[in-house]
Amino acid sequence: MSYRILHLKPNAQDIETWVAIDDNDVVGHIYMKIEIGNRIKFLDAWVHPDFRRKGIYRKLWETRWNYVNETYKGYTIYAWCKDNSLPLLVEKGFDIGEICTYVEKKI
Repeated sequence: MSYRILHLKPNAQDIETWVAIDDNDVVGHIYMKIEIGNRIKFLDAWVHPDFRRKGIYRKLWETRWNYVNETYKGYTIYAWCKDNSLPLLVEKGFDIGEICTYVEKKI
């Protein structure tokens, strides 16, 4: 499979984007938001269902990771990955989806 990754620089919301492109179609993306206080929030990622299990997500993630390690020394990176604050939601009738865990690493 042949694809390339493009880095789109911050917009008005200080969000940086990486997109995976196969020919002229976007097949995946990953984001991060630069916040005050030397913090960066890793935001969502997505890969088109027809292109999953081909290493695109990993390549997007590693590209972003390498970028922050080179560009944002001293910043704290964090992300929400779906955690277990579930009992009340289940009690209220929500269906259980994925589990999420908060992670953080100082670069």
